[in-house]
Amino acid sequence: MRILVTGHHGYIGSITTRVLQEAGHAVVGLDTFFYENCDLWSDDQQIEVMRKDVRDVGSGELRGFDAVVHLAALSNDPLGALSPELTLAINCDASVALARAAREAGVSRFVFASSCSMYGASSTEAVAEDAPLAPLTAYAESKVNAEVALAELADDSFSPVFMRNATAFGVSPRLRLDIVLNNLVGSAVTTGEVRILSDGTPWRPLVHVEDIARATAAILEAPRDTVHAHAFNVGSNRDNYQVRELAEIVAAEVEGCTIEYAGSGDPDPRSYRVDFGKLAAAFPDLEVRWDARAGAAQLRDAYRRAGMTYADFEGSRFVRLRRLNGLLAKRAVDDELRWRDGRDPP
Repeated sequence: MRILVTGHHGYIGSITTRVLQEAGHAVVGLDTFFYENCDLWSDDQQIEVMRKDVRDVGSGELRGFDAVVHLAALSNDPLGALSPELTLAINCDASVALARAAREAGVSRFVFASSCSMYGASSTEAVAEDAPLAPLTAYAESKVNAEVALAELADDSFSPVFMRNATAFGVSPRLRLDIVLNNLVGSAVTTGEVRILSDGTPWRPLVHVEDIARATAAILEAPRDTVHAHAFNVGSNRDNYQVRELAEIVAAEVEGCTIEYAGSGDPDPRSYRVDFGKLAAAFPDLEVRWDARAGAAQLRDAYRRAGMTYADFEGSRFVRLRRLNGLLAKRAVDDELRWRDGRDPP
């Protein structure tokens, strides 16, 4: 299968392209390269690449592909707060335009990286794919709106599929420290403290970046009837955690650490548990291999191998909002997050 992966140079994309190549697929990447030279380690993966903004992709560039895996987005809640309008334009409007172009080009499967954050807040009951969507942020709202619009494009020859990923964790060459477990381990390794910025009670479903990548491969390879216009929560029922549980796991895996409640102590309104039974039923052979404890140990070891310092932890290299704010401050990108003068990324 010939597959285009948008956002291939990002946190999830860097792992997904490798997993798809190892599965025997011909993979092409497309990325703006906002995070070039922001690596935890040098990634020597060989892949055909389009350096292009996803907002500028037309049907001509998509001809000959069997599938698109659409990961490119402004990728979390702080970035959504940077510009709600731009978040909706990129994450929703551009995604729908890309899907229309893909359908026109004869692409048969369009896998959209969505998010469990669309559920917003729930009681202690785990929510399944048919639960009401209650987005609390511009990022989550952009994913809801995109899913609705993409579902309307489904027809006999075009199958959109929605991967509602749990909060990702784990090691990638394009590390992110602005997601909960990666951040807690980074704090522990570089300061000796596991710093929690809420009261620790919010629930978060977690899934390792490698498990997301393998779920993507399974969805691409599945019969059409299994996935056509379906949403799948991606993760495992065992991996719903309260933030304070994650802190305790990290403190156990990074010896000598203490847990520090460093924020206001207020509860985070974004609290939800998720049911992953639909994914397990549709893909009985798909094993979700990683849990938070194994992921914390993997992250600890990777951070130490890389010699991560507190300056790295607090810097812009591994935090998306800080990186983009830096590019804006240097005027490397304009207010719409486009590279100025068509130049290559610095």
